[in-house]
Amino acid sequence: MKTLTVALPGREYDILIERGLLSQAGERVRAVLPKARKLAVVTDTNVGPLYYNRVKAGLEAAGFETAVFVIPAGEQSKNPGQLARLWEDFMEFGLTRTDGVVALGGGVVGDLAGFAAAAILRGVAFVQLPTTLLAQVDSSVGGKVAVDLDHGKNLAGAFHQPRLVLMDPDTLDTLPLPVFMAGMAEVVKYGCIWDGDFFDFLAARPSREQLTADIEHILYTCCDIKRQVVMEDELDTGLRMILNFGHTLGHAYELAGRYEQWSHGQAVAAGMCAAARLGVSLGVTPPEVPAQIERACAALGLPTRISCSQEDYAAAIGLDKKGAGADITLILLDKMGRAVPRKMPRQELLNRLEAIP
Repeated sequence: MKTLTVALPGREYDILIERGLLSQAGERVRAVLPKARKLAVVTDTNVGPLYYNRVKAGLEAAGFETAVFVIPAGEQSKNPGQLARLWEDFMEFGLTRTDGVVALGGGVVGDLAGFAAAAILRGVAFVQLPTTLLAQVDSSVGGKVAVDLDHGKNLAGAFHQPRLVLMDPDTLDTLPLPVFMAGMAEVVKYGCIWDGDFFDFLAARPSREQLTADIEHILYTCCDIKRQVVMEDELDTGLRMILNFGHTLGHAYELAGRYEQWSHGQAVAAGMCAAARLGVSLGVTPPEVPAQIERACAALGLPTRISCSQEDYAAAIGLDKKGAGADITLILLDKMGRAVPRKMPRQELLNRLEAIP
């Protein structure tokens, strides 16, 4: 088993990575929640039929009373109405301050269940059991939990660290190929912003079969990078901003597709490519970097360009949480493997976006 510790004072937790780990969920969760009696398990209509019974058996064998709350699969479930329904369901179940919430699923489930846990009874413990590649390398670690509003994604949320993250790479075997490859966008991001050698490692393995053969190393490397960043900047006011490479523009592409045409990973892939080209135009990014990222994304079946109107760019940039007043902090690369923040007026960014190829 591979183990990483997110050493935040008073909020420490482990990330465990091992094939077959879902079957150990009961004993692992009991070790971190010794006083809990009840666990509310939140999952979705895709993941629940695949894994809930296995997780339930382990949790009940460890002495937990469980109830499952199933949401419709998809981003549309990450909304305030669904959040309020979960709160009422938790109260109906009889959840108390010493009990907990388990998120079994991808990023939508983790974000929604985590935010529900952060606010119910002014905060109860929660555990992440991520089942998608994107959730395993990104959203399950770091404590960002949120729901979407009509104005945009993740605009209502909190920082609420999990007590434990259990990653079972076997769950990735059931992912459709497009979903697996969409998760690879976040994996490639870590190479771009932190570790050029890791980027080269990924670029040499463009097929799912090659990536799966090294998946535990990939998960460990991504989580280790994110762990280091989160420990230095838990609340996303400094270093943690680099994790948003490709996201400012990616959110515009998601908006352009009305959150239906492009998945988050596809939008981030195109956003990284566009940010690299923008970095070249600003004299920050070496000219060879955009082609490197584009080749890596294209080999994974990810888009390198997505059409976007100035109106959608403006809407997404106006809501970007890295903004302050009239300015926004854009994450660029000054070389492959190193990200740097670049503060600029929002209007200047919009003007430059219109001019980049």
